[in-house]
Amino acid sequence: MTHHSNFRSSAFLCRGAATSTSRQPLATIMWEDLNGEDIAAPLKWSGPGLSGARLSRERTEAIEPAMARIPEGWFEMGCASGRDDEKPVHRVWVDAFDLGVYQVTNEEYRRFVAAASAAPPPNWSDADFNHPKMPVVAVSWHEASSYCEWLSGATGKRYRLPSEAEWERAARGGAEGLLYPWGDAPPETVPDYSKRWKLGPEPAGLYAPNTYGLYNLGDNVHEWCSDWYDDGYYERSPERNPQGPKSGTRKASRGGSWRHHIKVTRTAARSSIPPEFQYADYGFRIARSLAA
Repeated sequence: MTHHSNFRSSAFLCRGAATSTSRQPLATIMWEDLNGEDIAAPLKWSGPGLSGARLSRERTEAIEPAMARIPEGWFEMGCASGRDDEKPVHRVWVDAFDLGVYQVTNEEYRRFVAAASAAPPPNWSDADFNHPKMPVVAVSWHEASSYCEWLSGATGKRYRLPSEAEWERAARGGAEGLLYPWGDAPPETVPDYSKRWKLGPEPAGLYAPNTYGLYNLGDNVHEWCSDWYDDGYYERSPERNPQGPKSGTRKASRGGSWRHHIKVTRTAARSSIPPEFQYADYGFRIARSLAA
């Protein structure tokens, strides 16, 4: 399998930046707290058709994930000494939104597969990838988007993939000009770096979060973003809530990867692959729009 060619290595430094359908069956929604425990919270869902037999065989309740509030504000997006597609560094405003505390896990995605009769990812039965708390991997951009649509229908809230700007805003944690979510220390100083990510991703949330309370931003798996990718987009990006170009052939992604030589990526680093691709180091994290 040929891997995506434009992954941005974390070796580059970033200095100088300023900083009409029939009624559908109903299912129960479960909430998940920060410790991953289900909290009974019966809600209603009108979603994809569910057979009674399948409902009796598998748990199809959606798990609404823990979310962190990312405050509105300006930040400096990009990296003056990074790759060409990270330039120019430009000032961006992002409205407040919620972002998943964790990458979407196998446990959460399993409910979608059961409820929507969706095809499971290619790595679904592989012991290196199927721990319930591991991030789901080998899902295409289209599948990740379908999950968001399903969860939105299940909860009545607007779940979606984050934009690149939202992702970088969240990863920076309110700080400016730092290389990584934790600061400027190199990836090798990350706790247990040499022992982690040997055969696949690790369960989400094992180590400390960033200042916004988000886990694994910059490591574990690449995370799909909503934007089409364009390496020259920063030259014409709008200042407020940029959503990426209107069309393209590749979808943007952010974050590091368990399978790369350098496992953790810089906050400004960009990557992309075609939206139909299913790679074993690609997962996603969901965003939630706030009520107007």
